[in-house]
Amino acid sequence: MRCPACGTQIVPFKNPAPTVDIIIETEGGIVLIERKNPPFGWALPGGFVDYGESFEDAARREAAEETSLTVTLTLQFHTYSAPDRDARQHTASTVYIATASGQPVAADDAQRAEVFYQDNLPPLVFDHERILRDYFAFKQSGNRPRL
Repeated sequence: MRCPACGTQIVPFKNPAPTVDIIIETEGGIVLIERKNPPFGWALPGGFVDYGESFEDAARREAAEETSLTVTLTLQFHTYSAPDRDARQHTASTVYIATASGQPVAADDAQRAEVFYQDNLPPLVFDHERILRDYFAFKQSGNRPRL
């Protein structure tokens, strides 16, 4: 493909898609959603960042869309970017920790939203098991994941 203005060859770039995931702390547990769409299973609430949207706004939007909760972001926790973290495409997810009150209600592309505790987590999709392992270690030690 060539630039219509100057004729220069345009090389399309294949970049990772930016996403956010949110660890929502509520009632001593965390909120997980059961996905309506493939890959099916339990996951942290989250999704793709829209063009023109900040990552923080995307995190608040995705949390509200999938759990019906209004969240307060408390910490930008870590970014996970392994090329194989999502089998559909290469994504880079910035994970936020947030607080909310009330009961989650599934909406948008979540078929269920529930509060879970460290000792009763279901099997998770993507790399969300690793993210929560890092989160629980952080809650105990205060140390974030190592780069």
